[in-house]
Amino acid sequence: MLTNNKNVLNWVDEMVKLCQPDQVVWIDGSEEQLEALRKEAMSTGEMEELNQEKLPGCLLHRTAVNDVARVEARTFICSKTKEEAGPTNNWCDPAEMHATLNKLYEGVMKGRTMYVIPYSMGPIGSPMAKVGVEVTDSIYVVLNMDIMTRMGKRAFENLGDTSNDFVRGLHSKAQVDPENRYIVQFPEENTICSVNSAYGGNVLLGKKCFALRIASYQGRNEGWMAEHMLILGVETPEGETKYITAAFPSACGKTNLAMLIPPKVYADQGYKVWTVGDDIAWMRIGKDGRLWAINPENGFFGVAPGTNEKSNFNALQSTRKGTIFTNVAHNLDDNTVWWEGLDKNPPENAIDWTGKPWNGKTSTEKGAHPNSRFTAPAVNCPCISPKFNDPQGVPVSAIVFGGRRAKTAPLVYQSFDWNHGVFVGTIMASETTAAATGAVGVVRRDPMAMLPFCGYNMGDYWQHWLDMGEKLGDKAPKIFNVNWFRTDDEGHFIWPGFGDNMRVLMWILARCEGKAEAVETAIGYEPKPEDINIEGLNGITVDTVKGLLNVDKGLWMEETKGIEEFYGKFGDRLPEEMKKQLAALKDRLSK
Repeated sequence: MLTNNKNVLNWVDEMVKLCQPDQVVWIDGSEEQLEALRKEAMSTGEMEELNQEKLPGCLLHRTAVNDVARVEARTFICSKTKEEAGPTNNWCDPAEMHATLNKLYEGVMKGRTMYVIPYSMGPIGSPMAKVGVEVTDSIYVVLNMDIMTRMGKRAFENLGDTSNDFVRGLHSKAQVDPENRYIVQFPEENTICSVNSAYGGNVLLGKKCFALRIASYQGRNEGWMAEHMLILGVETPEGETKYITAAFPSACGKTNLAMLIPPKVYADQGYKVWTVGDDIAWMRIGKDGRLWAINPENGFFGVAPGTNEKSNFNALQSTRKGTIFTNVAHNLDDNTVWWEGLDKNPPENAIDWTGKPWNGKTSTEKGAHPNSRFTAPAVNCPCISPKFNDPQGVPVSAIVFGGRRAKTAPLVYQSFDWNHGVFVGTIMASETTAAATGAVGVVRRDPMAMLPFCGYNMGDYWQHWLDMGEKLGDKAPKIFNVNWFRTDDEGHFIWPGFGDNMRVLMWILARCEGKAEAVETAIGYEPKPEDINIEGLNGITVDTVKGLLNVDKGLWMEETKGIEEFYGKFGDRLPEEMKKQLAALKDRLSK
């Protein structure tokens, strides 16, 4: 046993009785134990060892073909009432759901080993960290949780011997049966249950399940925020670093922005960008009254396709050792991995993500699944922030929202104030991608990029944002919206994106410091076109920037109809302030 905490021990005993494993192994986080588990996973074929010279410590894994992404239709928030879960979550009565799940879990681990994983979300010893315990019958989960969290005996240090404040997570891959697949959060019980999946997004319970769905509920009750946001720092040549958090729906370049490499015009002056986190931010009001953020995670669970030296050099470097690759192509010639968008040389002698022989030169099938993944240790990242493990976190100067919009949203605008910024977050929308199962290319509303991840009624969540702003007062971060994805009439992106997005961040930070002017528009404050630094950019002129900042009032009037319809779902849980903000937007557009 790794703890004397009776709350933990009693709960694990209950899970053992329910699942009836042949043996129970407590995960202490030691290298010896992990190495033994890696060897066992390789001996059964669950994992394959890759070329240890080129990719030291790296492993390859494949999921079942019916189990390749988060399944929003099978994800539930089981709070006492349906209203508490809200209109954007699937709800089921907790007692009814427990009855359904208990039938699926009963004896499910017979002939298997149950692994008990203690883990910390956030640096050990941080006042902002939280403890979880996941029990699972999957070595894949253990090895991934080792990368993604601070896993092992040390995690119990934050909990102590008497506290009951830990998140309970029960996972069994069971028969990987999609008809009986459930990913269920019980916010009032601090509990997560996952069954019949072995795909990371559904089974690494510290990730979206705990760090967003459960934590958002905890944050509302305890006065802090759990957000689907990257955290990055921009260091000036004088050595001062300012921090930005940013929320984007999946496949809108969040990881790319988090690991941005400054363009030459800034690098030559000595600017640096530091990655604190690429996916999730937990934010609390510090003793100084400002908002402070930590990344609760310890690794990156990134989408592989499209990751290459140009699109995200730092992410690719992060995968060079100690990484688990899931559902990518296996290059048999040198025992390495490949995916679409990695380079222009697909292997001729390979195994595709489904386990079939694959010739990348001739096949019309994809070698890697569009949602194939890498789980990489954050410490591998060349630009990991010196503050990554700081228990106090980092102070936030700006909060940025964004999405993929071909025509509507301009390159960047700033909200008029905090409440208007919350409104800007609630109206976020983006074109869908392969990261969630479902149709691709449809515009969907995704407020604060939290639609699939908010653990309670989203109307109440917006009210929590408003309440946080009231507490922060004049120390609140400034709020902005960006859109790197505006297209011309042929459908080509106009803005170069990637590292050049720093040019927009520099205006944002200058605004936070009162060092840049702005032009007032119907939707918010915009930069003067000449205030975006375009030095060294081919084909981008001040006129191009002017076009990227154009606010088409007709399109925005159309947009207000979609917002109104979306708001209608929330009934009396919609904060009055949001109705006022929408009315004010319409008023400004009509003038």
